[in-house]
Amino acid sequence: MAKASSDTPLMQQHRAIKQKYPDAILLFRVGDFYETFGEDAIITSRVLGITLTKRNNGAATSSELAGFPHHALDTYLHKLVKAGYRVAICDQLEDPKQAKGIVKRGVTEMVTPGIATNDKLLEHNSNNFLAGVYFGENIIGTSFLDISTGEFFVAEGNAEYADKLLQSLKPAEVVFQRSFQKQFKETFGAKFYTYTLESWLFDKSYAAECLLKHFGTHSLKGFGIEDMHAGIVAAGAVLHYLKDTEHPNLQHITSVQRIDKDDHLWMDRFTIRNLELLGNSSDSSQTLQKVMDNTVSPMGARLMKRWIVLPLKDISRINERLNLVEYFIKDTDSRNMVAQHIKQCGDVERLVSKIPIKKINPREIKQIARGLQHIEQIKTICINSSNDYLKRLADGLNPCHYIAEKINKEIIDNPPAQSNKGNIINKAVHAELDELRSIATGGKEYLLELQQKETQATGISSLKVGFNNVFGYYLEVTNVHKSKVPENWIRKQTLTNAERYITPELKHYEEKITGAEDKIFQIELELYDKLLLELQDYIAPMQVNGNTLAILDCLICFANNALQYNYKKPQLHDGRLLELKESRHPVIERNLPAGEQYIANDIVLDPEDQQIIILTGPNMSGKSALLRQTALITLMAHTGSFVPAASAHIPVTDKIFTRVGASDNLSAGESTFMVEMNETASIINNISPASLILLDEIGRGTSTYDGISIAWSIAEFLHNSPFAPKTLFATHYHELNELENKLSRVKNYHITNKEAGNKVIFLRKLAPGGSTHSFGIHVAKMAGMPPSLIDRANTILKQLEDKHADNNGNAVTQAVKQLSAPQLQLSIFDIHTETFQNIRQILETLDINRLTPVEALLKLNEIKNLLK
Repeated sequence: MAKASSDTPLMQQHRAIKQKYPDAILLFRVGDFYETFGEDAIITSRVLGITLTKRNNGAATSSELAGFPHHALDTYLHKLVKAGYRVAICDQLEDPKQAKGIVKRGVTEMVTPGIATNDKLLEHNSNNFLAGVYFGENIIGTSFLDISTGEFFVAEGNAEYADKLLQSLKPAEVVFQRSFQKQFKETFGAKFYTYTLESWLFDKSYAAECLLKHFGTHSLKGFGIEDMHAGIVAAGAVLHYLKDTEHPNLQHITSVQRIDKDDHLWMDRFTIRNLELLGNSSDSSQTLQKVMDNTVSPMGARLMKRWIVLPLKDISRINERLNLVEYFIKDTDSRNMVAQHIKQCGDVERLVSKIPIKKINPREIKQIARGLQHIEQIKTICINSSNDYLKRLADGLNPCHYIAEKINKEIIDNPPAQSNKGNIINKAVHAELDELRSIATGGKEYLLELQQKETQATGISSLKVGFNNVFGYYLEVTNVHKSKVPENWIRKQTLTNAERYITPELKHYEEKITGAEDKIFQIELELYDKLLLELQDYIAPMQVNGNTLAILDCLICFANNALQYNYKKPQLHDGRLLELKESRHPVIERNLPAGEQYIANDIVLDPEDQQIIILTGPNMSGKSALLRQTALITLMAHTGSFVPAASAHIPVTDKIFTRVGASDNLSAGESTFMVEMNETASIINNISPASLILLDEIGRGTSTYDGISIAWSIAEFLHNSPFAPKTLFATHYHELNELENKLSRVKNYHITNKEAGNKVIFLRKLAPGGSTHSFGIHVAKMAGMPPSLIDRANTILKQLEDKHADNNGNAVTQAVKQLSAPQLQLSIFDIHTETFQNIRQILETLDINRLTPVEALLKLNEIKNLLK
């Protein structure tokens, strides 16, 4: 925008500040309003639904204008940020009354989707991560920082690992090198909110210096990340970005943790999506997270989400959790008491993170003190337990007695929500404050005492104290007693019947009472700021408290789930056998209609004998559910949870791979089959002896014989692999049942059904042996296809099956070519003869090998319409 000759000093100031933040909406404080100008105003009025006006400078030029009252900032700010805009908040940096000329202004905070501390911008049960991504030569460094809790994580690995972390932890914003925009989109897709930074920032030395300076240490060895060079660069970029966006107060970021690939059970992003692990609060879909998460605190809910996407692989750590869950199940009193105390603590992590930025209000400080008292109760309960892990957790809890007592002593019991409202400090904390309060509130008593004292001293019985705006406080004496007035009284006003005087004492009192309110407010703020400063020394121990409470919350939640939903303790071992007795799908089971029981199944996978199960059965019978429940039970066990089974022997698993369902990536221009092959290739290239693989309907995105060939060869590959990974292979290609006769560790199973007349009842029970047909026509009937179409499909099916029995060649193609036409009497004079000729031509030109089931149904429908 060119500078207009008639620009006011205010607009010149606005332009200078806006030039520093060209890619952000600038909220410019003017008096009691935040104003936006020009393009910012157009966006703001549209997003917030507020009026857009024109600001005319008296010249030919004019500027768009939109604003809102400063006290409505919280209401409007989150709407702008949620809409994907960066917002720079420009405040007045001096008191307008004291300013000479134009008031000094400057940006005090930049708010972006990944840098949010306002409660309205945050979901209480989800982290709000700002992620840094660094593209190194052969490695990608990633870092995840939640400024609202102070949690900071660093990781590094190949592109697939970085992608898995980004998809799992779902950062609200990602920063990376400006020169890698194309590569970022190709590697991670276009779903993330991103911001690019200059490439020079992504330097190992600069990043290490940023981290060392922030943590005040000489090396990064204490955090265990000194060897993660790419990760350090990503972490340094995130810290730089925070300082660059006016966030200098980061004392609550007290440590950084490494996420090590080898510590966690690996699931790629396809598996996380296919198993429906995560959902969000606005999503109605049923996910494992929604089923497992019955935590009572926001800290617990956030940790539960991380446990689900990053399950443990260390058997001793898993057993530590499982044993504590078992302890809580047995000790009902401890479990219930600890849960109640955790619930009363509030969101410790987010409360503590508000201290350094001084955005914590008096009520929240009082909540911290209450939380610390509950933590003391939790510590007492847990330290006396018989479980070593619980004792260790309790040992890390710090009730911070000194600061808790100080808060309770200094802050009143029911303080206001804002510190600038005053009346937050208790009595007997500050002598001058108490005196000023007594002056401000007890003025009448003081004046009455003064009047009585002066009456006795002078003998003036009619003496009274009064007040007016001209003279302030005064003593009024009637003319009768004028002779008794002491010499040190100063006459201020003469009335018809009386004289008005002031005394040095009254003048001193007047000065005190008129300045009392301002002084009270000033002293209260000074005491409050001093308390905030002292609280900063307790940030680290209180964050440890928050993390410990989150762990306890999750494990108590596991215990409650086990009791409520009849989950049993899994036995983890270092062998290879997976044996589940009466296993159930945790999500489907919880969403069954009232009174309906889930049909439980036994599943055994043993690389020595039954490495691969080929699972066949009717459509809709529950093949996919059986696959998913095997994976979900394995995953739940690795988080330390009990599982929905009568008993479970589960080997320590390093990777779970799934290829479940048709997930078209059409927006990226990929077909169902291409996505399917990409996901399957990812599995084949990453298997290990401790892997669990679940394949559902491999090859269904292409023609029948292509699909059978691919599915067959994948099963052979997995069987002959030296790793011999445990595999569940659900398929509608019944030809794969032949594999049991050719490969020693392949076993056929099917989901049972019962036929009654022309109907099929799905029994959902697993049984040995293969299934011979898929009941697709029954499913079509259940979906509401016309009876005439269903009858014709049954006729065609019978003819195809008869031909298949007689023909060892290309049975399907031959059978279709020899299909008999519908049994109709045709006449040379019949008006439908031409129609039937058309049908014959359609059938003869069909390439059955390339025909999908849906296309076949559509073609049948087309033929039916020709007969009308």
